[in-house]
Amino acid sequence: MMIAVLVFSPIIISPLFYILGKKNEKLRDNAVIVFTFFILAVAVWQLISAYAILAGAGFGESAANASAIKAMLPKFGTDAANAAAHSSAMQEANASLAAGRSCLDIPGIFAYGLHFTVDGFRAVYSLVTAIMWAGTTLFAKEYFAHEREGLDRYWLFVIMTLGATEGVMLSADLMTSFIFFEILSLTSFTWVIHEETAGAIRAAYTYLFIAVIGGLVLFMGLVLVKDTCGTLAFDELSDAVRTASANPAAAKRIFAGAICILLGFGCKAGMFPVHVWLPKAHPVAPSPASALLSGILTKVGVYGIIMTATQALFGNRQYGLLIFGLGLVTMFLGALLALFSVNLKRTLACSSMSQIGFILAGIGMAVFTNALAEGADLAQPLVRSNIVEMTAHTLLDTQSMGVTAEVLTGTHAAWMSANDALEPLYEEGVAFALSGAMLHMVNHSLLKLVLFMAAGVVVMNLHKLTLDDIRGWGRNKTALKVAFALGALGISGVPLFNGYISKTMLHEGIVVGIELTEELGGMGIINAALRIGEWVFLVSGGFTFAYMLKLFICLFLEKNQDADIQAGYDANASCMNLASAIAILGSSLFMVVLGQPAVMTRLAAFMNRREEILEFSAFVPENLKGGAISLGIGAILYVCVVRRLLMRDGSYVNLWPEWLDLEDLVYRPLLTKWLPDMGGSVARVFGENIILKQVCRFAVFMGTLVGRLLCDSTDALVMLLRRTLLREVPVRGRKSMDPGRLEVLLRDTEEAVTPLFSGFTFALGMTCVGVMLILGVLAYLLLF
Repeated sequence: MMIAVLVFSPIIISPLFYILGKKNEKLRDNAVIVFTFFILAVAVWQLISAYAILAGAGFGESAANASAIKAMLPKFGTDAANAAAHSSAMQEANASLAAGRSCLDIPGIFAYGLHFTVDGFRAVYSLVTAIMWAGTTLFAKEYFAHEREGLDRYWLFVIMTLGATEGVMLSADLMTSFIFFEILSLTSFTWVIHEETAGAIRAAYTYLFIAVIGGLVLFMGLVLVKDTCGTLAFDELSDAVRTASANPAAAKRIFAGAICILLGFGCKAGMFPVHVWLPKAHPVAPSPASALLSGILTKVGVYGIIMTATQALFGNRQYGLLIFGLGLVTMFLGALLALFSVNLKRTLACSSMSQIGFILAGIGMAVFTNALAEGADLAQPLVRSNIVEMTAHTLLDTQSMGVTAEVLTGTHAAWMSANDALEPLYEEGVAFALSGAMLHMVNHSLLKLVLFMAAGVVVMNLHKLTLDDIRGWGRNKTALKVAFALGALGISGVPLFNGYISKTMLHEGIVVGIELTEELGGMGIINAALRIGEWVFLVSGGFTFAYMLKLFICLFLEKNQDADIQAGYDANASCMNLASAIAILGSSLFMVVLGQPAVMTRLAAFMNRREEILEFSAFVPENLKGGAISLGIGAILYVCVVRRLLMRDGSYVNLWPEWLDLEDLVYRPLLTKWLPDMGGSVARVFGENIILKQVCRFAVFMGTLVGRLLCDSTDALVMLLRRTLLREVPVRGRKSMDPGRLEVLLRDTEEAVTPLFSGFTFALGMTCVGVMLILGVLAYLLLF
């Protein structure tokens, strides 16, 4: 029931807000706020219910259950009894997990039906979605106080998108995710184009084009996976992929489908190289919409990636490294763009791209580490069976090879001991990386809720976003300063604030991956790549601290270059009403609450059912060292780069080359010029019969040539006869100059046949005769 309310009630009721706005705008605004807080209450109740159900199904003992299941795996051999025991254990575990979920299935819709479920991760993100909508609608009442045009349309699609987002977050299969993913892609398009300026229209269509292309690529991936595996249900994908991957050709199709799914969901997440919409859509959209675009709609894409990666390809090493590599590029490029930006909302937008990169890096490391663990587990039966087979031979056979059975068994025991020693490291690596990714999703959503609403306060007071224009405006705005500072400290990964916990877990996941590749051996290139990735991670964290320092110091500590403007800023300490203050300051408290390790580790264990994360120690020297390195790099970047290179004559300057824009440099020319030109050229070949025209010309030329040759050969024969056998001899002694009858006959005959010989009809006839003669000769030679 709660799933149906969260998903379908916003979609059904959204037209009522449009109709209500035509009658009474104030009543519409209040009704929207009440409805979003109602959805928030339902999401809270759903989370409590999910926790209670999972606790009743054994939540809190998942680590012990997992260990018990592993203990039931056969130690030696693969007989039927052990296989049955393993199958029974897995069925029992799956039944236990299924018992901890509430589900909603609606068959017959879109052929496969709609399927929803609730577990820890889904319940938490359903609640985060509701918090985001409640906070932004409460703030939007003041933000839109002086802007009344187009609000009916805005609220219609905002509430409709709420239902579509909940539909994705609670989906139980990829097809349901895809359907609601496409719905929210179209409905959120109206947020970007809301102000209908030239920049908004351009950014909105970029957003729409990326969404449509991403949706098509995503659908292709779903078709490949469904056709190969036979299912798109998250709970069934793991076994289906493992079974289908036994066929190498099927494994390639699954991997190709997974890449399509990654790119499709990556379009919404803002992943490189399909990130181009994100830095342009956020600045032109209303600030409440920007908070939702950055904080939650990007997580819709991340949700699809994390569910596909962990449910379908959790044992695929290449897929993990691919996501990890794309995450590194995304995090670094986004942070670099944010550092160069001189627009408040554009900086926050590029920051969102960078933080998505952190999350993707965590997902990639979780998949890679789990793939290493599964590879070790798969190797064990092979070694064990070889040992059993070898010891079954006679001692003479083993001694003939120079190796005794005791030595061989001892080698196996040593190998097994070393592998068992690495098992805790595997579990830690997966737990750290996956927990860090999930927690950073939550953290980033709430962080961008605070930061974009704070930027919205600046916009609704100044209607400006350029750093030089807003410099010094917040010097005496204490409430806004505190909220922005909490958001900046959280996103920068400062200890005691929420971003530190999730980023430290992500860093630990990378460190464990480095240790594993060292221990396993034969992975020198991967180990070197992971070490480089660790430094990209730390440097990107430093960039984050640098650009947040830049924003905070510019807005709240520096003075405006114009003393009169600064005096006007300082004269008015009030910048928002009570409702907006509650929305912003209330949301900023999450930065402190979620900064406590006890809260975050318990939340991570609830979301991914990996209780080993409860042993995570956030404030040990090694973890503090990683955070200190990032913050130190950030401080150096601010002093040496921001203050010295990115400021000229006291003004902030953007030194990023204008031409270095992936959209204008590649994507728009590709879609509007290169592909149409190539397609047009191909179409002209067939549409204008270019090939057929040339073929016809050649045929006509050859026919004319053959006909002319036949005509000329006939003329040559006549001339030859006239000069030899039929040569004319003049009559001697005849004095009369009148032509004789034969001469007249020949002349008249020549005059009559000359037009015939020079006509096309004669040439064509002679051609036919010649062809028939040739065919006749060939037929005679072949048949007789």
